[in-house]
Amino acid sequence: MSDDKNTGNDTSGADNPTPPGEAGQGESPPAGGGGTQPQPGSTGEPGQGSSGSASGFDLGTVIAQMQQVLTDPTGFYRAMPREGGYSEPIIFALVMGAISGAVFAVLSIVGLTGAGVAGLAAIIWMPVAMFIGSFIGGAIMFVIWKLMGSPRDFQAAYRCVAYSYGVMPVLAIVSIIPYVGTIVRVVWGLWLMLIASVEVHERARQTALIVLGIIGVVLLITGLSGERASRQLAATGQQSAAEVQKSLQSLQQLGVDEQGQIDPEKAGRALGDFMRGMQEAAEGTQQQEAAEGTQQQEQQSE
Repeated sequence: MSDDKNTGNDTSGADNPTPPGEAGQGESPPAGGGGTQPQPGSTGEPGQGSSGSASGFDLGTVIAQMQQVLTDPTGFYRAMPREGGYSEPIIFALVMGAISGAVFAVLSIVGLTGAGVAGLAAIIWMPVAMFIGSFIGGAIMFVIWKLMGSPRDFQAAYRCVAYSYGVMPVLAIVSIIPYVGTIVRVVWGLWLMLIASVEVHERARQTALIVLGIIGVVLLITGLSGERASRQLAATGQQSAAEVQKSLQSLQQLGVDEQGQIDPEKAGRALGDFMRGMQEAAEGTQQQEAAEGTQQQEQQSE
């Protein structure tokens, strides 16, 4: 009988489930479910986008990302999300373009770039150039990484290139040094791509170093040659401008003003000076011929 009672008690306990809402009170949620899990980048660390700012803009995050690209590029690319959309890297590239344009504009105002007041336009065209250049560079590097055997897609390649623009504000300052700016830009940019090849695209460092090293040599040769040609062209242009100015001054001396009108008084004075010069030249020639004739006669008489 006692066994039947115990069995009945156990059965009644099984027939009376715990009321909803009371189960699990005071217990920690099971691992892997139930609780809210932190998303990649939700901490706001440099190199990772904010999970809540997919459609927003956080200047502090952008600046922190730029600082990490400059100081710890290996850690940045190692933690960089391989996907998550294009909005964050595009915003980053645009901000870097605006900062670089502002730096170039200031350097132009103080006369260090040779662009003068026209350098102020860099605030507008640099962000546009970096926006377009990020997609072109991303496409080129995507092909290169695919040829190297990378398993990543275009979005990962684009992110690697767009975030490498974190060095552009510094390069805007270095670029005022002839030829040094070109060398630093090529070497620094390819060094970042080398790190991205290893940390993001999981390629062997030696393989990436060989491929990017060959590309770097080509870029250095073409970049330095192009800069040399542009500087020679600029020097030729300045020389031509000086010659044109000199010609205009000569015309003004002949009585021709900037509108092409002739001043009779100046033209007559210039013509008189020209005739006197011709007469003096003719007299000088006659005197020289006479002296040579006298010398020949003396030689013959001897």
